[in-house]
Amino acid sequence: MDKKLQFSGLWAVILGGSSGFGFAAVGKLCAHGMNIAVLYRETSAAEKLVKQRFTEIAESTSTTILPYNINALDQAGRDSFIQQFSAVAEKHSVKLLLHSIARGNLKPLTQKKDLHTTMQTIEDEAYNTLSVDDIQLTSYAMSTSLLDWTRALLKAELFNEDGRIIGLTSEGAHKYWEGYAAVSIAKASLESLAKYMAVEYSAYGLKTNIIQAGLTGTSALKKIPGSEKLIEIGVKRNPFGRMTKPEDVSGVIYLLCTDEAFWINGAIIHVDGGEHCK
Repeated sequence: MDKKLQFSGLWAVILGGSSGFGFAAVGKLCAHGMNIAVLYRETSAAEKLVKQRFTEIAESTSTTILPYNINALDQAGRDSFIQQFSAVAEKHSVKLLLHSIARGNLKPLTQKKDLHTTMQTIEDEAYNTLSVDDIQLTSYAMSTSLLDWTRALLKAELFNEDGRIIGLTSEGAHKYWEGYAAVSIAKASLESLAKYMAVEYSAYGLKTNIIQAGLTGTSALKKIPGSEKLIEIGVKRNPFGRMTKPEDVSGVIYLLCTDEAFWINGAIIHVDGGEHCK
């Protein structure tokens, strides 16, 4: 089969697709004939460049890319998307729901205490450390919003009978990274959620899997305190001596959409060149 016809007539819904893993997935899936509905949040200036890049990909692959600059974490935004998208896409045509939202709080649980700690420092801590609201907002953005989107697409009868759901986690879900507590909690939650979705949504033909990517030089990584040290250590640990690239991950996203991957369900797949082994 011509690879450009492989996913002809099918759609991917990508949450967070203007950069990083989501954007790489747009290019990879379009190259195999899949149409894309991509959601993101960008300023009008940044969106102009994003749309230009989407247009170039769509024209070069003879596919359709529908950009939606909306808040994917807001019910009104989700409802608006479903209404607009349903007018374009046929029922049961969504092959993939990719959750690639990177939005969260990067603060410590507590300020470091030393000999110079004062009452003012303690009072300021409430503004500089994670609150329960911070954790809840991060967990919804990077974990449980996946459930709302799955339910919305199912209710609208958009999911293909052999649909795939993919989320993204990181090694930081299982070990300490400075300032990463809220995201770590969210990623650990996502892994647990995916396990239950893999079982319960199998009744609808859906397969739910999580990709644990290696350290990748995305804008999200660069926001983590001490990311330079993480990168340095990650490159040394990696058997191939380099960081993971978004294209490494998008290749596996594509593979998980193929007919040959239909029996993979409830898995956490390491896409890191063996970085996790050391």
